[in-house]
Amino acid sequence: MPDYHAPLRDMQFVLKELLDCQNHYDSLSGPEPVSDDLLDAILDSGAKFAEEVVAPLNRSGDEEGCHFDNGEVTTPKGFKEAFREYGDGGWQALNIPVADGGQGLPSSVGVAIGEMMGSANWAWSMYCGLSHAPVTCLLQAGTEEQKKFWLPKLLTLEWAGTMCLTESHCGSDVGLLRTKAEPQADGTYKLTGTKIFISSGEHDMAENIIHAVLARIEGAPEGTDGISLFIVPKVMVNDDGSLGERNAVHCGSLEKKMGIKASATCVMNFDGATGYLVGEPDKGLRVMFAMMNQARLGTGMQGVSMAEAAYQGSLTYARERLQMRSLSGPKNPEDPADPIIVHPDVRRMLLTQKAIVEGSRAFLYWLSFLVDKVENSTDEEASKHDDDVLNLLTPVAKAFCTEAAFESTNLGLQIFGGHGYIAEHGMEQIVRDTRISMVYEGTTGIQALDLLGRKVMGSGGEMLRNFTKVIHKYCEATTDPEMQQFIEPLAAVNKEWGELTAQIGEKVVNDLDEVGAASVDFIMYTGYVVLAYMWARMAQLSLAKQDDAFYKAKVQTAQFYFARLLPRTKAHAAAMLSGAENLMAFEEAGF
Repeated sequence: MPDYHAPLRDMQFVLKELLDCQNHYDSLSGPEPVSDDLLDAILDSGAKFAEEVVAPLNRSGDEEGCHFDNGEVTTPKGFKEAFREYGDGGWQALNIPVADGGQGLPSSVGVAIGEMMGSANWAWSMYCGLSHAPVTCLLQAGTEEQKKFWLPKLLTLEWAGTMCLTESHCGSDVGLLRTKAEPQADGTYKLTGTKIFISSGEHDMAENIIHAVLARIEGAPEGTDGISLFIVPKVMVNDDGSLGERNAVHCGSLEKKMGIKASATCVMNFDGATGYLVGEPDKGLRVMFAMMNQARLGTGMQGVSMAEAAYQGSLTYARERLQMRSLSGPKNPEDPADPIIVHPDVRRMLLTQKAIVEGSRAFLYWLSFLVDKVENSTDEEASKHDDDVLNLLTPVAKAFCTEAAFESTNLGLQIFGGHGYIAEHGMEQIVRDTRISMVYEGTTGIQALDLLGRKVMGSGGEMLRNFTKVIHKYCEATTDPEMQQFIEPLAAVNKEWGELTAQIGEKVVNDLDEVGAASVDFIMYTGYVVLAYMWARMAQLSLAKQDDAFYKAKVQTAQFYFARLLPRTKAHAAAMLSGAENLMAFEEAGF
């Protein structure tokens, strides 16, 4: 298993130089102030915890997995202790408002910590991530009484949490859910139904697990308009906060999975379990969407995490592995062969990994700054613009960054050759663990429909134009001759983006299937444009500092991205314009 080292230098470059975090944090009205020294201390402490506590449990956790016995789930050795230490350290409450028992730091600070924990041990980090689900729901719609009752122990991880949405017959189409909620005389509800694919649904890491559950109150409308949100504890909690009897919710089985084997993915049975309504009846999906948007950004960041882990492993191996001589003559004549990093194709793979992970990191951190602004801005007009950009690009972050991460992790395995396919090197685990990221929180296809159908076409193109104007103004304002190698292709693809959207819009007037036929290529095209914008901005900061190897590498990686990866947009453009007929006219019997 590759040793994980938090990429603090690149994180600090993105936060401090690219995003100017000091001015950003000073401009926010709500959160606690964040100085450079405080940010460095948080990053350093997070890196130490990730490297020394969480990462050593990654391979052993995969090999040991979770164990199920008569409804009880045991997690791998060391997981419970690390979970307890994370809670005791205050990490779970980092960006929760002070008034609600947290530390009150901006959301973006927590994103950097989340990246480190994900790279170190994705499966373990999911227990912490899912424990945020009921917290987010309560912060969004809970009463003051509910927040005071449930939040304190969720924020210390004495209690863990989940979100329970999916049912076997409906998957992502939650409007079809059948879990029912029966009102009781005391104001509680009895929930009955079965949920599947519930990460962290049952485990031994906390004394209680608080489930955020979607269900339909008897008599509620069918479809998404009739869904309510409930808090359902594994163990009932007495008025004084002590634990009482076991609630009627149990784990029926553990899923046998391709990857993230140390994460307990459960079938959960609710057999008249006592639940507490959060928010208004029939309005639960609105609350859940806030949590799901947060989860989509978190999934995109987990893609970055896994891409980083794969890159670190393959880079170390490429420097050490001796095989063949360089085509242009020996580079390491004192040894029998050259390190494989000298070979052009290995460099192609490494640079693709580097361009993906560093570009995606910049993209996701930038979105986290937009979250900060939307949550804390006093400028309504600016907040509306930032919120529109955030809503437009959230599905891109989830879909593109996970698709790109899976490519990156596969390249990592490829660089190892046959050794990559062998468990002892850890690369095949990274590939297996990454694969689910393209599925949960909505598949790439679902994210693509959200982007093109709901956000772009649904707004008449206005949400897209809001962002293409940002890139257009940036290109117009950047007149440095050295930057034209990036600005000219960025401006061209930004212009083409709008033209392609208009052409698809014309087709959609006559055939709505054109949205579905073009959507995945559209979201991938969008992702490459967004990363081009990020790489242009990073290159601009680095051009004058190329006497430093870090900045020189930034410029050269940007050049690689524009030369080798941005041209992929041409294939996506051709595919999205090819229309729905080559898909929908195909006779079903021909499959």
